[in-house]
Amino acid sequence: MQAKREFRDRSDAEVAVLDALVNRHEEGMTVFELRSSVDVGIDRIEEALGDLKDAGLIRVEEEGGATRIYPDDRVIPEGDESREPSLAETIRDRLPF
Repeated sequence: MQAKREFRDRSDAEVAVLDALVNRHEEGMTVFELRSSVDVGIDRIEEALGDLKDAGLIRVEEEGGATRIYPDDRVIPEGDESREPSLAETIRDRLPF
């Protein structure tokens, strides 16, 4: 599952972190779990987490001595929003109109 389309105009690292968190939105993820799920360096993950937190797109909670990160509810797609966009939709979204 991917984050909603309107949140995909961020850096590659931020989008990768959001997508990983959306996939595990109910149980959240630790930084270590994110690191193993996202194909970017730890420094970029930490920077992305800071930017996403500042934007209000994630929340961080302490649970039983562990820090878990969750996506904000507005980032999680509903219904058919979770489907992959078609090639035409992808091209249309990238063209400057």
